[in-house]
Amino acid sequence: MIYGEGDSSKAKILIVDDVETNRIILEEIIKNMGEEAVLAESGEEALELVKKEKLQLVLTDISMPGMDGYELCRILKKNEETNEIPVVFISAFDDPMDIIEGFSLGGEDYITKPFIPEVVQARVGVQLRLHEAKRELMEMNRRLQISVSEQLKQIELEKKNILYAMANIAAQNSDYEKKHMERLGHNCMILAQGMQLSPLFEDQISDTYIDTIKLAAPLCDIGNIGVSKEILQKKDNLTKEETEAVQNHTRIGAELLRDLHVNSDYNEFIHISEDIARCHHENWDGSGYPEGLAHEKIPLGAQIVSIMDRYCRLTGEEACSRTDALEIMRGEAGVIFNPDIFEICCKISRQFC
Repeated sequence: MIYGEGDSSKAKILIVDDVETNRIILEEIIKNMGEEAVLAESGEEALELVKKEKLQLVLTDISMPGMDGYELCRILKKNEETNEIPVVFISAFDDPMDIIEGFSLGGEDYITKPFIPEVVQARVGVQLRLHEAKRELMEMNRRLQISVSEQLKQIELEKKNILYAMANIAAQNSDYEKKHMERLGHNCMILAQGMQLSPLFEDQISDTYIDTIKLAAPLCDIGNIGVSKEILQKKDNLTKEETEAVQNHTRIGAELLRDLHVNSDYNEFIHISEDIARCHHENWDGSGYPEGLAHEKIPLGAQIVSIMDRYCRLTGEEACSRTDALEIMRGEAGVIFNPDIFEICCKISRQFC
């Protein structure tokens, strides 16, 4: 039986006792406090009521037929949805071992019979105030987490904007076609989607990875910001020292990105971006730079960017048709590119921009 229907300012207190007289006495004490009583004759009935009612406190007898008060408390404390509800045991016995058992199960207090109204009200009042204080603390913590999360997202966004601004400067210094980096990001995303459908790569490429590589690919040459514009735009053959300076852009870019870790989500973006910046000039046969990595030792993101950067350059600044570009690249597959990725590239090439 449920008493009271609706004052939301009243605390709902569940009283569980198989003896009707005890339930009536406790109900009257609770009502005199201005709170609302919800009555149950057994532990089983109490669990059904817990599913329906938003409770602030449970007063439960220990010794009851069927499910006793200890078992009821054990179940409530194991359930994530109910483990924050305070449980106060009521019993005719005041054996210290009974009290210890109740506390070990997560009970908050212990009231003995016969009931002294002032004692019951005092102890119930303490538990209600503690419960409300804990609820307010949890709500404050939740709001703080949201606030911190929003601030971190803003920091991530601002840092990404700075990175893209730096990447644009690096691209201009390198005299790249204006839309080259946009095409690169888009085409890397398309290629990754195609690879996700292949049994060779489906375990390595998630939907999140596809979204991330679209954002990370345009940062591949961000390290060029640390290379002289005169060297980057030089038309004549580069000297040995100039070649080393150009190749060093991979290390500059990787170090720049490595210093920007914020949180776990952002780190995934940075981790893939760093791999791409450092390794997108590595060749499948180990003849690339800066480390001479070969085959699967080259990070997957760098493999994707390497093949798409070549395609975008051939079909962009070199004005090759799609067919001619792929024919040129076929001779480079297995040497510069992963041949398996190149075959997927050919199958979906009509989707590239």
